[in-house]
Amino acid sequence: MVSESASQTLTGWAVGSPGPIADGPLVRVRRAVPSPGPGELLLRVEACGVCRTDLHLVEGDLPPHRPSTVPGHEIVGRVAAVGGTVTGFRVGDRAGGAWLRSTCGHCRYCQAGRENLCPASLYTGWDADGGFTDIALVPADYAYRLPEDQDAALLAPLLCAGIIGYRALRRSALPPGGRLGIYGFGASAHLAAQVALAEGATVHVLTRSARARELAADLGAASVGGAYDRPPEPLDSAILFAPVGDLVPVALEALDRSGTLAVAGIHLTDIPVLDYRRHLFEERNLRSVTSNTRQDGRDFLDTAARIGMRVTVSPYPLSSADQALRDLAADRVTGAAVLVPGRAS
Repeated sequence: MVSESASQTLTGWAVGSPGPIADGPLVRVRRAVPSPGPGELLLRVEACGVCRTDLHLVEGDLPPHRPSTVPGHEIVGRVAAVGGTVTGFRVGDRAGGAWLRSTCGHCRYCQAGRENLCPASLYTGWDADGGFTDIALVPADYAYRLPEDQDAALLAPLLCAGIIGYRALRRSALPPGGRLGIYGFGASAHLAAQVALAEGATVHVLTRSARARELAADLGAASVGGAYDRPPEPLDSAILFAPVGDLVPVALEALDRSGTLAVAGIHLTDIPVLDYRRHLFEERNLRSVTSNTRQDGRDFLDTAARIGMRVTVSPYPLSSADQALRDLAADRVTGAAVLVPGRAS
């Protein structure tokens, strides 16, 4: 192991007893700094995005895979130490840790380039400690090289919100110059919308948040409206980012013939009974989105750099992680919430 001098204790947050965020399920922790094993990077965390998946984990919508896990899977950091078999990173490099943490590499899904469906896949902040801390371990083979000259807080949301939004956009089968509806306009949506706009799409945003509607209009959406409103024209494609099952029939009914709805979230409330003729007939398609592949990540990061993506963030000190999640739950976050260790309260 090669390393620089490091403190022997990390500080951060872990999930205590999952439950409503107002009840304080996130608890402060101090732990010994781990040593990276073969193939691992030890990162000094510069920033960590706060994803709605973190909220689902903290509140118990997603069952915990292990006790007292540190959430957070949009990690930007500097390499403080490298495990013995690491070849692609050195101490001092900037690296990103994301949601997909490992896969088996040999199942039929991995062999077909669909590692996001690997039955043995593991996830940062769910199966292993994540980035709601000042020190984090990430597997080098699943880490991303990140630009040295950009603000870490602006890079963090790219590592899940951006990547998943990008995969959801591709799953929506948006045709060239097509009409895209986006339901919910938080961290993922405001990044996916920019990719669609750069590729010539007409984008209609439907969301309950007035501040999100303002951001959507500022980014170039052709129309903005409430979550249950009808868009001004039939849609070729739609993406549901809000974790609200009631919106599935709403979005399906807004599709033109042969249109596709992609549901982007890992958790969704119950979907109402669908009416076949109103919601699915005329070859309308309903698709889910499950995690991402590393190639999705590389493609998205290249695209974000090429189009000069504008990332809107609401930064919080690491000490306010619980407040960031409360604000996320209450739709008080514009763009993406990001934790920044060392930032003053």
